[in-house]
Amino acid sequence: MDIRKIKKLIDLMIESDLQAIEVKEGDQSIALTRRNPVVAAGVPTMTAAPAAAPVAKTPRGTVEASPMVGVFYAAQSPGEAPFVKVGQTISAGDTLGIIEAMKIMNPIEATQSGVVEEILVKNGEVIQFGQALFRYRA
Repeated sequence: MDIRKIKKLIDLMIESDLQAIEVKEGDQSIALTRRNPVVAAGVPTMTAAPAAAPVAKTPRGTVEASPMVGVFYAAQSPGEAPFVKVGQTISAGDTLGIIEAMKIMNPIEATQSGVVEEILVKNGEVIQFGQALFRYRA
């Protein structure tokens, strides 16, 4: 799909205040989803990550989920150490991994501090929107 068409879709989303849009052209398709700023005590704040992951608290800890469809990468480049490992203490804003979507590398940042208990996806795995990526405890 042509980048100009994608930009037009983004403009359409902004003008129409759409939260999501999906377009299919032949064998190509694109799905765009807007992220809303986090609201705490009625005061809007800026999201910390370029690709803010959805978060869910469970009895087993906090789960970071994918904000988009793409390919997950655990490290900056092949052969480098992963961003995080099980047992590692992380802080809000730390990079947990990267999702490649449409040839753009989108860092996934921790929304809270804690200790990584489980990495739920493998390096190079194709992931879906809302798929659980990491579980950690605060």
